[in-house]
Amino acid sequence: MTPKPRHGALLLLVTLVLAPAIPARDMAGVEITTVPVAPGLHMLVGRGGNIAVLHGPDGVLLVDDQYAPLTDKIRAAVTALHPGPIRFVVNTHWHGDHTGGNENLGGSGAVIVAHDKVRERMSVEQVMRIRGQAVPASPALALPVITFREEVGFHMNGVRVQVQHVAAAHTDGDAILWFEGRDAVHMGDTYFNGMYPFIDVDSGGGVNGMIDAVNGVLARASDATRIIPGHGPLSRREELETYRDMLVAVRDRVSQGLAQGRSIDEIVAGKPTADLDATWGGGFMKADDFLRLVAAGLR
Repeated sequence: MTPKPRHGALLLLVTLVLAPAIPARDMAGVEITTVPVAPGLHMLVGRGGNIAVLHGPDGVLLVDDQYAPLTDKIRAAVTALHPGPIRFVVNTHWHGDHTGGNENLGGSGAVIVAHDKVRERMSVEQVMRIRGQAVPASPALALPVITFREEVGFHMNGVRVQVQHVAAAHTDGDAILWFEGRDAVHMGDTYFNGMYPFIDVDSGGGVNGMIDAVNGVLARASDATRIIPGHGPLSRREELETYRDMLVAVRDRVSQGLAQGRSIDEIVAGKPTADLDATWGGGFMKADDFLRLVAAGLR
């Protein structure tokens, strides 16, 4: 069962996350902040998903690009790190807060790369039942021109970037990027640091896939690994473990309610995350909406 499009806060969130275009006036006051991650690797924070910038003599590889009105600000932040061209943009998934700059950057010569499912979803209208609306197809220049099924690698600036698909997590087309030799990883929206995550069940996502994706990173990460989340501050392993434990706890509580024959509304009314909300409910995904998404992905 998909959550009914009657929950106002969730509808606003979904609109901001999935919208392929946001008016420039809404971005006028946004500043791009640069956060060091490792030598030749930085994180950019603005509005939308966190961006990774791998830079050096071979040029720039960008991971995600937020919204179109921010492209000039993002370019300026990248140029301050390295004056070379943005050669590649890797999208961690199809949502507009991570792909909104694709058309601008693709039109300037950057090669857009993503999982097969990202191009498939961006190429056609997406009907989002959760808000009772449709997201239009993206312009041709915004579409990935190189796609992969399981994994693809880049060799730039002395770094091998391993791009791995994780299935049925935040969406059905998520990618996690490992920066080998820099002990860093970009998890896209499989990781919302310090907050309940949005899970796009209409795009094939589910809480079990989210947990699997996080466990896959934890199996490889060390205590020193720098972890770039899709949203939230730069992170380390201990914080990711805490996030995983929260996902498992919520999944198990919702599963128990469903097994007892309770409806989603009854589960939500029981406030099963009351002990977690002070820690995780301060982001844009509120507890009741998160519970509905978890339940929808389990039915």
